[in-house]
Amino acid sequence: MNDLDTQAFTALFRDAYKKCFGYYPHRTLSETESKLFYNKIFDQTGLVVGWKSLKNYSSFIVGQIGGKPENPSIATLDSLARFVMDAPYCTETERKEKESHYPYWFGYKEKFHHSLKTERILPKTHILKVILLVTCFFLIIAILIFFRFENRRLLKPFTDDFHDLRLASLNNNGWFAQSTDTVFWNRRGERPDQLTLFTLRGDNWPNTKEKIGIRNLVLRKITKNCFESEVHLSGFIPNQNWQQAGILLLEDTNFTGKSIRLSIAYNNFFGGYNRSGEIIIQAITSLGKDYGEPEEIAHQPIQYSDSIQLHPALGQSLATSFLRIEKEGQKFRFLYAGGSVSNPAFKEVVSHEFDMHPQYIGLFAMKGFVDSTNNIPAHFTFFQLKEKNCDQ
Repeated sequence: MNDLDTQAFTALFRDAYKKCFGYYPHRTLSETESKLFYNKIFDQTGLVVGWKSLKNYSSFIVGQIGGKPENPSIATLDSLARFVMDAPYCTETERKEKESHYPYWFGYKEKFHHSLKTERILPKTHILKVILLVTCFFLIIAILIFFRFENRRLLKPFTDDFHDLRLASLNNNGWFAQSTDTVFWNRRGERPDQLTLFTLRGDNWPNTKEKIGIRNLVLRKITKNCFESEVHLSGFIPNQNWQQAGILLLEDTNFTGKSIRLSIAYNNFFGGYNRSGEIIIQAITSLGKDYGEPEEIAHQPIQYSDSIQLHPALGQSLATSFLRIEKEGQKFRFLYAGGSVSNPAFKEVVSHEFDMHPQYIGLFAMKGFVDSTNNIPAHFTFFQLKEKNCDQ
């Protein structure tokens, strides 16, 4: 590879690494991390980049001692580019038949080389002017933001690490439980410093044949129309329909008004198609009891059951799972972070406009109206609610 191609390969690998792990490479990949990287590329693109090659590339990119020069094949470069650019899934045979000219790699390389040329063309004086203008612009923005937030003061956030799960302590912290199941509710503290809920039978999805409700739903009041809320779960890996756990926003506690739920869930229903079961981030809005079916606004796979069975190490990607909802007026943002590290980076799942003024926020686990699915635990380790004043 010439110098320009090496630079393009370096940028491409860094982009692929960040897409997989949420941050740019700073050290050589371990064997487990390399295999996780390999599986993510394969699951998304249908193409294979060997895990040993990925490990060697990481050593080359970060400049580790002993890192050898790398000369990946054009097919490998195209596979990485497909992963970065969210190309449609295809097999190696399909690529050879229809795209043997490797358009994604050459497209990425052309865009990269163009960006280098643009940087070189800009004269130094022009760059200085641009820097000055940008600095002034951001300074003005910073001043405006400062005064805006002075007038829109952020209230003291509420956090809970679930150190004390006695009823009196929960009530003193503003929590209350609804539709408690005595057996499983009494197991809420079976892990120290964690609130354990179980995926019991129930749902807030309207159903004419079933009574709407979620067992052991833990709720608290929301007093502001703008807020950020975040929950952390430990080792929650659903494996049967419709096991799920997450955050629930409600206008009322009897499920007649509008609602939103964000959860980690399991799905293996594909309308007759034979596909691998998937663990997903799901977001659902509902207009209320008398307004027909809810709307699924997000259905994002984060892992596949057959992949975990073949490669148990992939289960580490669900060792910690963070969910966050941000509300500003009618705009909601739904975010997810997960992995084997304690502080993974959040990624937006979806943004959505929805005219709703939540009065309650809840933590839940459930399995829908299904009898054959097991009751598995969901361990909540952290909750935070930041309320703030905003324009109504």
